[in-house]
Amino acid sequence: MSSEPTTTPTETPPTADAPADETARLTTELAARQENLLRLAADFDNFKKRAARERDEARRNGVESVVGRLLPVLDNFDMAMAAATQPTTSLDSLRTGVAMIHGQLRTLLGDVGVTPLEAVGQPFDPSLHEAVSTCPTREHPEGHVAQQVRRGYRFGDRLLRPASVVVATPAE
Repeated sequence: MSSEPTTTPTETPPTADAPADETARLTTELAARQENLLRLAADFDNFKKRAARERDEARRNGVESVVGRLLPVLDNFDMAMAAATQPTTSLDSLRTGVAMIHGQLRTLLGDVGVTPLEAVGQPFDPSLHEAVSTCPTREHPEGHVAQQVRRGYRFGDRLLRPASVVVATPAE
């Protein structure tokens, strides 16, 4: 038996240049993949920067929209304050003006998705209510909200501020 490698007619016999050719091909392929990876990294970095710019712009646009809608409310408060200093302004007309501004502000908040929580008569819920006190009463069942000290608000499904409430306890 001979120790020399045998070749089949379809195989090309190995040459001395084969490892160098393979090395050159792999080096070229590696360089192409590294260039592709660098290009992808740059594209991803550009995407992150563009997304951050768009997010900041959307936030600014949202704030600008709400502030723009609040300015007429502020103008009306300024007029009410000026009217309050006039000796001819009656308390009733001032009260009517402030009530109109209050309604204007509530409407604006409702339009942007802010809704008040209705707490009185509801069962106390620590995720919606902040108990500031308790009081004995027969008007409301034990553990229900007897009085609202400060209104709570939601923005969509999120709680902006819990309602500060007084919780009913059994009357003696």
